[in-house]
Amino acid sequence: MLATAGSLTAVDWVVLASYFAVMLVIGVYFYRFMRHMRDYFSGGNRIPWWLSGGSFYMSTFSVFGFIVYSALAYEYGWLAVTIFWSYIPGTLLCTLVFAKRWRRARIDSPIEYLETRYSPTMRQVCAWHGIPVKIIDDALKLVAIGVFFKASLGLGITESILWSGLIMLAYTFMGGLWAVVVTDFVQFVVMSCAVVLLFVLALMRTGGISGFIDNAPEGTFDFVVKGDYGWVYIVSMVFLYAVSMSSVHWQLIQRFCCVPNEREIKKMGFMVIVLQFITPVLMFVPAMAARQFLGGDVVPREIYPTLCVSLLPAGLLGLMIAAMFAATMSMLSSDYNVCANVITNDVYRRLIRPQATQKELVLVGRVATVSVGLISLAVAFLMIELGGQDLFRSMVKLFSVATAPVAVPMVLGLISRKLSAAGALAGFAAGLILGIVLFAILPGEVNVFGLAIKTENLLLFSTAIVSGLVMVVVSKVLPQSEKEVKRSSLFYARLASAVGQMDEDETEAGGNGSSGFSPFSIVGISVVLIGLIMLSVSPFVAGRVETLLNAGIGAGLTLGGGLTFLAARRSAAKTSNIQ
Repeated sequence: MLATAGSLTAVDWVVLASYFAVMLVIGVYFYRFMRHMRDYFSGGNRIPWWLSGGSFYMSTFSVFGFIVYSALAYEYGWLAVTIFWSYIPGTLLCTLVFAKRWRRARIDSPIEYLETRYSPTMRQVCAWHGIPVKIIDDALKLVAIGVFFKASLGLGITESILWSGLIMLAYTFMGGLWAVVVTDFVQFVVMSCAVVLLFVLALMRTGGISGFIDNAPEGTFDFVVKGDYGWVYIVSMVFLYAVSMSSVHWQLIQRFCCVPNEREIKKMGFMVIVLQFITPVLMFVPAMAARQFLGGDVVPREIYPTLCVSLLPAGLLGLMIAAMFAATMSMLSSDYNVCANVITNDVYRRLIRPQATQKELVLVGRVATVSVGLISLAVAFLMIELGGQDLFRSMVKLFSVATAPVAVPMVLGLISRKLSAAGALAGFAAGLILGIVLFAILPGEVNVFGLAIKTENLLLFSTAIVSGLVMVVVSKVLPQSEKEVKRSSLFYARLASAVGQMDEDETEAGGNGSSGFSPFSIVGISVVLIGLIMLSVSPFVAGRVETLLNAGIGAGLTLGGGLTFLAARRSAAKTSNIQ
């Protein structure tokens, strides 16, 4: 049986509450530095690669990563790792092909370049199409949080959604992108500690790595499973992630655009790829191992919280719950910030107040952040009332319909000079209409040439092909006008111009929000605070081994955070002496 809230002690609740307090303090700290729109939404283009990379990684998955993928690992084995690895080609494509182009475009939002490349209409179409899709997606993630906390902690689903949504909204509202990336990195550190500990404890229960391998059920280490999760499914997921990460995942484009120069883009991208290769093994092996010491009677979607309750002592259980919560916090806070970015830059500044001051734009950005967060909460509550089921499948179907019609023009516009604005609009319309029609008439699975293909996979491929073909054909029939050619030539001239450490146009317009603080220092202090929290609760944990585990994690976090802070101080002192 899955443990209820009675399995959490007062120590766990103290850890959870203190962890969330640290996240809010980070938002409060950065509030005073947000003086320009680019500070609030792009970090003044001064966010270091390691910080942006950690945020990128944390923004690629949510609590679904623990619930759905762990369920697959428990049922099928290595398949869960294979599916998570399907992110890697998309990240590699972004890093090697598109990231440099986004950064050289010198854009303030992920879709701003569409006006220069195509037309003002295309920019607005993507803005007004993308924002509702993001809000629905965020609502689904909030519902997932509620379902998870109801199952693992016995909390009411409404209360879980409300408090989680408000906490994420608060620090994103106050500190903008700087608060988002710093909290993401701190959450990455905490999640890593919790995941590694659970990995070790689970393998200890199986007799170590050799015991786990020797006693694993047949098929545990197969990369795919015949049927629903064969190679067709994996290829479609690779295609989905590659297309969406290169276009409609605005928060990921934002991470490439906020770093100082092109050299840091590659460092960031390869950092993320390494993490995407290593961490799924650490995250999902415990669920595979659970077959050997928990049996096969656990409800698959409850396996990860069951493992946590079974293996982790008080204090560390609270930290693991915080880590799982952090995964969704990172993704949602990124979505809130980037949606507010599009509303502020592509709608308000472009259509309503072109002459708005920087102070006004930051205010509008904060109002937009709150609006997106509150609407997402309202939609999540509506979903609960309607009793929606199978949230993961709903998310995939939503993106299958909505991704390609926007993604194809966004991607092709970066690499082809010949496609016209009329072609882009026609491709978008054709793909979206086809997706809606197929979504309405197709069953859950379709047989194509003897292969059983899920509806969402067919939706993705068909809308992508139709959008691309229509775009090419219409561009031939209605080619670029002289005005379009001139405008797109200016855009490609930008793409040919490398970005330096201090790009002149950004220095003039980007503000100085990053001056006056060191991200190394902020991360170090935050990690120290969480380490001290773990040390402070250790005396109240029953059991000698359990107390030592809490104290060990606490000491490690405190030491690591302290060394990071001291290194930042020394670096700042050297810089000051040189100047």
